[in-house]
Amino acid sequence: MPEPRQVVVYSRKGCHLCEVVKESLTKLSRRGGFTWQEIDVDSDGDLRRQFNDEVPVVFIDGRKAFKYHMDEREFLRRLVG
Repeated sequence: MPEPRQVVVYSRKGCHLCEVVKESLTKLSRRGGFTWQEIDVDSDGDLRRQFNDEVPVVFIDGRKAFKYHMDEREFLRRLVG
């Protein structure tokens, strides 16, 4: 069984787009194949400067995959790619 892919979403409280992406990740994670975590960009000054105007940002195995919106089909395609 291959190692699950690592997904990180950079987000912030009060961000509607962030909530939509997190709901999608929660739903898709039930299929398996990846684990995900959320990091609040406002918890760290460097992260806030790096991602302030880009949240949500989704990384798959350390590579930026999506910004602002995440298409579920495209996410699954990139997950197996």
